[in-house]
Amino acid sequence: MIGVEHLTKAYPGTVAVDDISFRVSDREIVGFLGPNGAGKTTTLRILSCFIPPTSGSATVAGFDVFKDSLSVRKLIGYLPENVPLYPEMRAQEYLTFRARLKGVPHREVRKRVGYAMERCGVEDVRRRIIGQLSKGYRQRVGLADCLLNNPRILLLDEPTIGLDPGQIRQVRELIRELGEDHTVLLCTHILPEVEMICHRVIIINNGKIVASDTMESLRDGFKKGRAIIVEVKADPKEAEKALTGIKSVRAVKLLGGNGASQFRIVPEAHLDPREDVFRCLAASGWGVTEMRSEVLTLEDIFVRVTASERQRGAQAGREKLEATQGT
Repeated sequence: MIGVEHLTKAYPGTVAVDDISFRVSDREIVGFLGPNGAGKTTTLRILSCFIPPTSGSATVAGFDVFKDSLSVRKLIGYLPENVPLYPEMRAQEYLTFRARLKGVPHREVRKRVGYAMERCGVEDVRRRIIGQLSKGYRQRVGLADCLLNNPRILLLDEPTIGLDPGQIRQVRELIRELGEDHTVLLCTHILPEVEMICHRVIIINNGKIVASDTMESLRDGFKKGRAIIVEVKADPKEAEKALTGIKSVRAVKLLGGNGASQFRIVPEAHLDPREDVFRCLAASGWGVTEMRSEVLTLEDIFVRVTASERQRGAQAGREKLEATQGT
């Protein structure tokens, strides 16, 4: 449904998107993640035909975003981070106006506007002036705008920004429901939200894609080097001393425990210390009541991936500087 091949967008002095490629299948919900300035919004603007790429290609439902942008725009609903609304118009008036701009047949305008308002929870403010609405309601009016032409693809840039916890839950459920009939590319900084509703995640950093897979596969990729949690019936100080002495263990932290001591054990890089830990505890005659790998959240994976990219970038910068100084 969405195909991106070697896409690049360069501005004077910076490359916002650097040779990225990815695909999004029909009726798939994909989280598009990255730090501020990583290139997420630029990519969405290219896919929505707002700006052209410098090089590479992008297609939406088989239509090229540069060569056939009018066909692309008919198929997408785009919610930018800062929703452009007409503050002097009433909510229903604005949505009716937008439906006509999008080419919704005259006989279907009222039906589509009513559907969008109901799905996005703005019926109770339909007659309110947009400029007098809260930020959360303005965001929901923008989301309703995306649904007016019943698009096949939704490009959502921070759709829950400005919403309260209850509204966030409603929008999250709405996006999950929309994924049954639409393809959704979702940009957000609320990572637990992505874990709950997205089939797959793409992480971009400094304009490059640094990870792209399902949550299960990403977690498996970090299996080695993942911390483990151990609960043992032993004196905390003695157990900590024994665990710290294991060669495959880098750090040990006492988490507490009631009747048993619980530890978080960080292994040396790319090592699995579970067998060593079990042998050590068994040899000491202590009862092991629990041993499990720490479950990585999307936030953990995000931090690790982007941090490693920053470290590689810093190392490359140092090497370049050293080479320059050596000449």
